Amino acid sequence: MILTDVFGFIAFFTSVIGLLPQIIKATQTRSTQDISMAMLINYLICSIAWIIYGSCSNSIFVLSSNLLGSLSSLTLIFLKLSFDKENVNVVNND
Repeated sequence: MILTDVFGFIAFFTSVIGLLPQIIKATQTRSTQDISMAMLINYLICSIAWIIYGSCSNSIFVLSSNLLGSLSSLTLIFLKLSFDKENVNVVNND
């Protein structure tokens, strides 16, 4: 394995697990109030840009890590929209 592959794997692994702790915490607590929607949208746009770049440059590490990163971002966006709506309904019903 050459050095660029090692760093590619490190980048892949850290990108994939980057938002995983937040997804786990959000599903356990059913709360996403402390997560910035702007950050999630920015992360998604960044991942999409890297996916395009990875496709054009034939970089499997860039492409695959950002495909999974965008999936994580989309998951958190969905959770945020769902849980924030739930929390508003709970507050309004009290």
